[in-house]
Amino acid sequence: MISSKLTSKAQTTIPQPVRVALRLEPGDELVYEIVDQRVILTRARTSGRADDPFRTFHEWSTEADAEAYAEL
Repeated sequence: MISSKLTSKAQTTIPQPVRVALRLEPGDELVYEIVDQRVILTRARTSGRADDPFRTFHEWSTEADAEAYAEL
């Protein structure tokens, strides 16, 4: 069993064997799923795209916009 301690600020260090098993790197996002009395920790899926600050602007998500800005 692998364990870690919780700090007074509700923080913990993810143990090295867990980081290796999940292939975690600095900046990765984690997903917590609570099932009964257990927590399942997984690395969040990434879309493979660079961080796009405009992805939340749905009005700019037409095919014409994608074509116009494809070279940026």
